[in-house]
Amino acid sequence: MNLILWRHAEAIDLGTPVTPGCKRDLERKLTDRGQIQAADTARWLRKHVKRDYRVICSPALRALQTAKAFSDTPEIIEALCPLADASHVLGAINWPQGKDVIVVGHQPWIGRVASLLLSGHEQDWSVKKSSIWWLSHRLRKQESHEKAQTVLRLVLPPELIG
Repeated sequence: MNLILWRHAEAIDLGTPVTPGCKRDLERKLTDRGQIQAADTARWLRKHVKRDYRVICSPALRALQTAKAFSDTPEIIEALCPLADASHVLGAINWPQGKDVIVVGHQPWIGRVASLLLSGHEQDWSVKKSSIWWLSHRLRKQESHEKAQTVLRLVLPPELIG
């Protein structure tokens, strides 16, 4: 299974602190710059993703707008809200048994999912807006058994895409 974690592109700043996941936070739109970031990343993905991917996203408007730059019909998963934890995200996407998936979401859970899958420990790894982290799950034969591995295929920030 391939997993592409895509942090939503730049969104408007409300000017005052809001609780992540509250109604005002979920309604934040992409900025003009964020729309360009999302379009550039989507163009890169179309060029390099050769298989059929399930595209899922958070219920936040900024994540949906980012996902729609790549897919006309992304699937909104409530469990991918801004305050989700890594285990809920992995359960929602059925890792590693599910179909290849592009997941559009938020910090801090994108960094936490990546750290958990790659190091075995959940940590607060930084992921820039509109960056993608491409991971693969594979079984590697070792002696008389197979061992599951997560492989980092690519980390790509938006400034290297556009």
